[in-house]
Amino acid sequence: MKLVIVESPTKCKTIGQYLGPSYKVMASVGHIRDLSTSGPGGLGVDVNNNFKPTYIVSKDKTEIVKELKKYATRSEKVILATDPDREGEAIAWHLAEVLKLDVANTDRLEFHEITKPAIMRALENPRTIDMNLVASQETRRIMDRITGFKLSHLLQKKIHSRSAGRVQSVTLKFIVDREKEIDDFTAEEYWTIEGYFSEQKIKADLVSYKDKPIKLKTEEDVKKAISEFPKDFKIESFSSDKKSKEPRPPFTTSTLQQEAFNQFHYSTKKTSLLAQHLYEGQEINGEMHGLITYMRTDSTRLSPEFIADAVPFIEKKWGAQYCGTAHRGKNSKNMQDAHEAIRPTDLNITPEIVKNNLSKDEYNLYRLIYARTVASLMKARIDNITTLKLRGNDYVFKAEASSLEFDGYDVIYKEFETNTKDSFLPNLSSTESLSLIEEKHEQHFTKAPSRYTEARIVKLMEEKGIGRPSTYAATISTLSLREYVTIEKGTLTPTEQGKLTIKELVKYFPTFMDPSYTAEMETRLDSIVAGDFSRNELLHGFYDDFSKQLENADEKMEKIAPVETGEICPQCGKPLVIRHSRYGDFEACSGYPECNYIKKKEKVVEYVENKVCPECGSPLVKRISKSGKTFYGCSNFPKCKYIENPDQPKEEKVDIENAPICPKCGVGHLIIRHSRFGSFIGCSNYPKCKYTEKIVAVKDEEQKNTTKNGEKE
Repeated sequence: MKLVIVESPTKCKTIGQYLGPSYKVMASVGHIRDLSTSGPGGLGVDVNNNFKPTYIVSKDKTEIVKELKKYATRSEKVILATDPDREGEAIAWHLAEVLKLDVANTDRLEFHEITKPAIMRALENPRTIDMNLVASQETRRIMDRITGFKLSHLLQKKIHSRSAGRVQSVTLKFIVDREKEIDDFTAEEYWTIEGYFSEQKIKADLVSYKDKPIKLKTEEDVKKAISEFPKDFKIESFSSDKKSKEPRPPFTTSTLQQEAFNQFHYSTKKTSLLAQHLYEGQEINGEMHGLITYMRTDSTRLSPEFIADAVPFIEKKWGAQYCGTAHRGKNSKNMQDAHEAIRPTDLNITPEIVKNNLSKDEYNLYRLIYARTVASLMKARIDNITTLKLRGNDYVFKAEASSLEFDGYDVIYKEFETNTKDSFLPNLSSTESLSLIEEKHEQHFTKAPSRYTEARIVKLMEEKGIGRPSTYAATISTLSLREYVTIEKGTLTPTEQGKLTIKELVKYFPTFMDPSYTAEMETRLDSIVAGDFSRNELLHGFYDDFSKQLENADEKMEKIAPVETGEICPQCGKPLVIRHSRYGDFEACSGYPECNYIKKKEKVVEYVENKVCPECGSPLVKRISKSGKTFYGCSNFPKCKYIENPDQPKEEKVDIENAPICPKCGVGHLIIRHSRFGSFIGCSNYPKCKYTEKIVAVKDEEQKNTTKNGEKE
């Protein structure tokens, strides 16, 4: 038997089905090792020995590594099939190290879509681990560990901020800078004039005066212009032109996140998770299919093989007149082009075919990807544009009408675009002038710049070369988690702590906070992959500059005193102050660490009306779990540990005697149980027997439309 190791458990079933019984597919569930927290500063990096890292197996991966080792020793061959990116390459290397495989000779599969042909092709053409790619990832991780630990410690000590990082801090600066633009903005007044001409009341906008764009700043300007309008305006031009609108290129990670937000208001994190599910595979008619290509990419390139299959598909479905050429976008800053664009793996698997196999959110994302990919290979939409210009006393009014001539790519993409309805102007080719029948004027005020949405900040990160496709969603999540920004309906607003953090970082770490510096680091990391730049050279240069700025900041950054509560510590007599932790604010002694006093919060007990514990008869009370969820618990805790989920439907009594026998222990019976993750089938002999099964049947349509695996927006 041969062992294949992938990253995600979901892929095991899909790839296992393709490879057959002679292969066992197991998952590492992401990274199995990380830098230790030992050594000077807890960095896990020996900065005095060419930044030599010390790795340890993560605590939550101990059992996984144990299982992998067990099957690796039993297998005739171990094949590594982690994701085809920097992180995936590093995971493959860590697996080889932990499982004591020969790094130079261990097969490494690379595939960009999870389909049987792609997997079999990768199996026939394995490569070895790319150590340049591993070196690039390790360099990035070391830089992030140094900045994360040292800078975060400084900020916590000085201004009570929780963290900082190469990418997250520069991204936060974008958001804070935009907020300052909004605060500094002063609205300016302006006016517009509409004219209605002839008995047909043709509407036109005043656009220029003496051949220059007109600016009407006050009502007096409006009155002056109106007083100078003649009764009749001469037709200066009446023309028709064709306007082509080309389809946009297929999706990259960032453009998919932007469009999913614009179309469905999905957060970047949610879009990433949904795309992961579509990539890893769904069961369709009893077979597993990976529906899209790899979802972390900065390329708009489509493979020649896919294009060759797509052209006859488009021709057959819509006609040869719709077949166009592949549309590619401009190369973004620091573009790697290591993977194709995000596209369907098979155009014959239409959104309608898989609709019943996907959640509502997965279906939405798949049809968006499907439509965008097909559209990118089609011809342009063509509109007829009719333009009328009217001149009188040097004032020019302009009217436009638009009508569709050829829908082109819109035949599949129109639901995701906003197109104006067809409009028409009367034939005025033989008319010399039109009478001004009516005018309307309206006051306006310029508007402040809008706050960044998740979609817009991702676009800006890509434009500035900050971060990588794999880090966009995580960066935004981190800023929210650290309470540097609030996110409401996808709009990012910096908190006061976020503003303070940026103020101090810009003051003491100007190089670090310069977007061009962060982008240059990404370029150099790419150069390590290409073998054009030295890992040690990059780390030494980075650390020397960073250390000097850190030393200066440690000496000069003003320490913000904690807020006093007005109470005195009962143990040492010093004032109590408000301190912060990741679990929230609390009151403690200002004499810490000499005095460790923490004031206990008074617990407010909220009893559940008309409910008592079914086990001991004590009243039930409302409690909150560590994850923030409300549940009912017995007030006699810890003597009685009864708990109840208020959102869970009341369980019906189970006829255990007539339930199926447990296949594992042969003693208990299989009954429906409930957990915070949902219902499942379990043995009645629990906890002696821990046998479980999934409930396969979908109860109703509402469950189908619920996002899988418990994700939330």
